[in-house]
Amino acid sequence: MTEPADPPSILFVCLGNICRSPLAEGIFLHLANERGLHGFVVDSAGTGGWHAGEGPDKRAAAVAKKRGVHLPSIARQVEHADFARFTHIIAMDASNSENLLAMGAPADRLRLMRGYDPSHSAQSAPDVPDPYYGGDDGFEQVFDMLMAACQGLLDELTAARQDR
Repeated sequence: MTEPADPPSILFVCLGNICRSPLAEGIFLHLANERGLHGFVVDSAGTGGWHAGEGPDKRAAAVAKKRGVHLPSIARQVEHADFARFTHIIAMDASNSENLLAMGAPADRLRLMRGYDPSHSAQSAPDVPDPYYGGDDGFEQVFDMLMAACQGLLDELTAARQDR
């Protein structure tokens, strides 16, 4: 993976940019703020543009609010310029990762979100499942997955800064 620049820039990507990637963006910013870490460039986008201009899904917003996390994102579609702008491009699932590669994302800066969760087993499903068509409990489960992975990502980025 490419050495992160100062400041690291992170793009979280899911399909429509209204559920998983806005949650990841909000959780990461929340955790960084709790740790007193600032200067990260953080955004989220979707591989599809169906929801461009919309706020997060109301169920994603509700679970985030319940857990004290603000979701600042407005849905947008990934643009080719994002591949030069972001040092870390993080896909929520294998399908979005494949779509990003087909769009020209640099493979050395692209990873799956659950790869940052230190407790995630290599034998487990690598994807953060899309909760869109399910109930509220799916959003709770996705929030927990993203919380663990965002903590791992923040730990990795913090360690990389200290190693310099």
